[in-house]
Amino acid sequence: MTDGVWGSAPRHTTTELLLQRADKEPDSEYLDVCGTKLTAGEVVTAAAALGGALRELGVGPGDRVATLLENSPEALLVWWATQWAGAVAVPVNTAYKGEYLRHQLRDSGSTVLVVGADLADRAQAVSADLDGLRHVVVTGPDALEFPGATAHRLDDLLAATPLTAPVQRDPSDLATFIYTGGTTGLSKGCMLSHNYHEALAQQIGYSWGRTASDVLWTPLPMFHYNALVTAVVGALVFGGRSAIYRKFSVSNFWPEMNRTGATITSTLGTMAYLLAHDVDRPEMPRSGAAQANSSLRLMGAAPLPPEVDDVIRERFGIETFSGAYGVTEASLISWQPPGVRNRPRAAGVINTHYFDVRIFDDSDVEQPRGTDGEIVIRPKLPHVMFEGYWGRPEATVEASRNWWYHTGDIGKIDEDGYLYFVDRKADYLRRRGENIASFEVERILMGHGQLADVAVHAVPSKLTEDDVKVTATLAPDATLTEEELFRWCVDALPYFALPRYIEFRAELPRNPVGRVLKRELRAEGVTAGTWDVEAAGITYDKR
Repeated sequence: MTDGVWGSAPRHTTTELLLQRADKEPDSEYLDVCGTKLTAGEVVTAAAALGGALRELGVGPGDRVATLLENSPEALLVWWATQWAGAVAVPVNTAYKGEYLRHQLRDSGSTVLVVGADLADRAQAVSADLDGLRHVVVTGPDALEFPGATAHRLDDLLAATPLTAPVQRDPSDLATFIYTGGTTGLSKGCMLSHNYHEALAQQIGYSWGRTASDVLWTPLPMFHYNALVTAVVGALVFGGRSAIYRKFSVSNFWPEMNRTGATITSTLGTMAYLLAHDVDRPEMPRSGAAQANSSLRLMGAAPLPPEVDDVIRERFGIETFSGAYGVTEASLISWQPPGVRNRPRAAGVINTHYFDVRIFDDSDVEQPRGTDGEIVIRPKLPHVMFEGYWGRPEATVEASRNWWYHTGDIGKIDEDGYLYFVDRKADYLRRRGENIASFEVERILMGHGQLADVAVHAVPSKLTEDDVKVTATLAPDATLTEEELFRWCVDALPYFALPRYIEFRAELPRNPVGRVLKRELRAEGVTAGTWDVEAAGITYDKR
């Protein structure tokens, strides 16, 4: 790819891409979703039916339709129906409940929520608080009630009059909101255009060397952007097919490779670590067994430490892709060109076709090569970045000050254009592929009557990324124990935001203006007085 020229970005809506595939290959397999095989023609038929149902529920162009669904054929078809109706999809993390769920539904202004039957109780707990939520659609056979909203069964909606053609939209129009953790406030909705979907699918697929002969497999959730782009849109951009798995499992990974014929996987660094250190299995490449996998050629996973990268290459004989850095607001800022091995600890080379990337100091002065500073970017093509934060113009302006988008991450660029992620300038953590805003967790914890002060911060995890630690002071006369606080958190927080470590102290370290010195807390890590949930043997539902 050559450097970008303004105006040469891909220019299709998501439904245009789907219809192109359906016209060309209506009966060839497009997606395998949790074992259900779907052609593009079948997806078009279902999208038209459900799109008509959404129209009958009052959904029009630009309206928001939220989903609280695990990976499933229903999650896929509702997303496509939303696109077909010209509306904006708002996929919600299935770990969300209580205030997390309430905030995203209220903030997005979603008028319709489609929820899995197994998660319906979470929607029932918040629906009465959401004035704008008019309809709740439930998968499964049971008719349920939702205070303040009209309830429907998804199967019943299929009887609606189909919307024979998709609502006309422009590639610059909004297609999806993806919420990102706020560092000094509540999470914000990134407004993503149709064009963004196609552009990011092209970027990732190009860096993988993806072709129509490839089969992409991913266990990543569809409420995050990776699976939507690489599997759902990527198979339309590059041809071939994709497989979306319900949930990652070490023991089922290699059998899944054989079942689907996967040639490329899109996973997390944590998953790659577990596979690299897994016991020998007959389905593994090079096992010598008759069922040894021979289809997989590339494992995409990030972050991937060099030592794990080496194990995967040497043990399984496959290539890896870990050299990339991106944020939801700006897609793929750096990448690893096909056939090029990444440098140790680098996040690939700057994606010069799509972005101008610089390193700035706190005064927005550009820093020389090899010097640490904040990673900032500008697009070279239209609609390859987010369109701003939904309902928060002031946050959009602040993030884009001096006409550069500020990522909130510290990095450096070497003389050859390789980008290195150094640290987070923003106050958030990343655990098991999820961004966790310290502010949001602290806000909920301060609702516990026996805590006087709270700091949520990262502790390095051996599985890559972070573990969560809560360092807190107790209110006068409090009798709270660490275990009691953890069990309270289980009911109040998404599972991925639950602290592994808790420490009670007499006071928190602060600077002269009263700000908690989290850098000191991170540096101290796990102290002698730290309680560990894993060491305590406590288990909890990870959903």
